[in-house]
Amino acid sequence: MIGKYYYGTGRRKSSVARVFMQQGKGEISINGLPVDKYFARFTSEMILKQPLDLTKNETTFDIKVNDSCGGDYGPAGAGRQGITRAVLAYEEDGREELSTAEYVT
Repeated sequence: MIGKYYYGTGRRKSSVARVFMQQGKGEISINGLPVDKYFARFTSEMILKQPLDLTKNETTFDIKVNDSCGGDYGPAGAGRQGITRAVLAYEEDGREELSTAEYVT
């Protein structure tokens, strides 16, 4: 059964990330690759997951990210903003803590 998707778009530098999030086990893929295979640096993976860690949703959602640009930090920042917006589409309760952490722009 396919569940409901929550959508968010993020932008950073020349990167645009379209994030599709649904209930799942915590699997994250970017352009069809697992997140640990897509990024060359662990810090980029950490940046991407920050909104999930902050709202305690690390293992709640499966996330698919379509990114239009290569590299590490641009797609990580754009993905973080897209995930933040998708989490807010799921629940508005986390807005204050996400805003305090400056993930909401």
